[in-house]
Amino acid sequence: MRIGRRAVILILLDTVLIVVAIHLALWLRFDGAIDPKYLTTIHHLLPFAIAIYIISFYICRLYNRMWAYASIRELILITVATTAGSLLIGGLVYIIDGQLLPRSIHIINWILVILMLGIPRLGWRVVRDFFLRPQARKKYRTLIVGAGDAGAMVVRELMSNDNDINLIPVGFIDDHPSKQSLYLHGLKVLGTREDIPELVRKERIENIIIAMPSVSGKTVREILEICRQTPAKLKILPGVYEIIDDRVRVSKIRDVQLEDLLQREPVRLNLEEIAHYLNQKIVLVTGAGGSIGSELCRQICRFRPHKLILLENCENNLYDIDMELEEKHPGLDLLPCMTDIKDMQKINYVFEKYRPQVVFHAAAFKHVPMMEHNPDEAVKNNVLGTRTVAEAADRYGVETFILISTDKAVNPTSV
Repeated sequence: MRIGRRAVILILLDTVLIVVAIHLALWLRFDGAIDPKYLTTIHHLLPFAIAIYIISFYICRLYNRMWAYASIRELILITVATTAGSLLIGGLVYIIDGQLLPRSIHIINWILVILMLGIPRLGWRVVRDFFLRPQARKKYRTLIVGAGDAGAMVVRELMSNDNDINLIPVGFIDDHPSKQSLYLHGLKVLGTREDIPELVRKERIENIIIAMPSVSGKTVREILEICRQTPAKLKILPGVYEIIDDRVRVSKIRDVQLEDLLQREPVRLNLEEIAHYLNQKIVLVTGAGGSIGSELCRQICRFRPHKLILLENCENNLYDIDMELEEKHPGLDLLPCMTDIKDMQKINYVFEKYRPQVVFHAAAFKHVPMMEHNPDEAVKNNVLGTRTVAEAADRYGVETFILISTDKAVNPTSV
């Protein structure tokens, strides 16, 4: 495998650090009064120790990571790689002669190697974040409401993002008494919701992000009412029902909308019940390449259906979701089906041939302004196409038919 110049530099640096760590471990063990015989032993073992450590670091991929974004995960990786190398070196010494070196040297050396590898690597992240961070754009001081999982993820991403996000978190707000004055990602929980107006003034807060996607609409309304007493701009994470994959991202933060005041209560999923009617069943998803349909397919795959039929009329979307699912679930029987739901003959053919037991109907035109200019196409697809799929489901004995409603409905009335 080709090793780049950057990796070579890191290997040379690690070699120097390993040599220093081993000699320092010996010096610490004997308080500076080192017996010459141990120095001779160390010098004989040094080439093998360096080789073992470098190979261990290479296998653990320490030389192909972007250390400017290092985190606790990289520190754990350094610890694992160093532990593996130290155990091999200790085993080698024991096989040759258990009395060659005091056992405590191996422990001291293990600690020193972790520190010497970790400090420069994670130190580069610290230097980058605090001294080399671009200052060209103004950073808006931001207060995070919610010191839970969502708030923590928002802060972590805000702190690691230089290019697209111009918000700098200042602290947290949380009503839980046990969280007061605690620190999360280096930021303090500054108070409760009642303290927001005073904190905005005192800390010169310019933005407030409500990062509590699972709370009730009533709680959101109460917090918004308090936030509106301040000049700060309000932003919010969407409710859990909008975060289909359960991953909180800064890109999901948006301005407060009317729907947030009417926020639905989170639905507690019964995974056993879901698995019961999806596991080993033939499942068909219409609109499988769309934003909602594709996410449905990803989630359905978790429950190991007997066959998953991807029904879609856009070639690119169908290809993308088919390739993605094949890569993630190589053992799953996937059937990409290029079909328009308005084509009654083809729909009947698909249902007759594959006999789906569960149908998720997610194929619909959803962009309201565009459909207002093309009402005939909207009716043909969303109304008549839905009827075609529903009638086929009834005709061929589908056990469960689920209509996925669009989230773009405007003043829904009868056509």
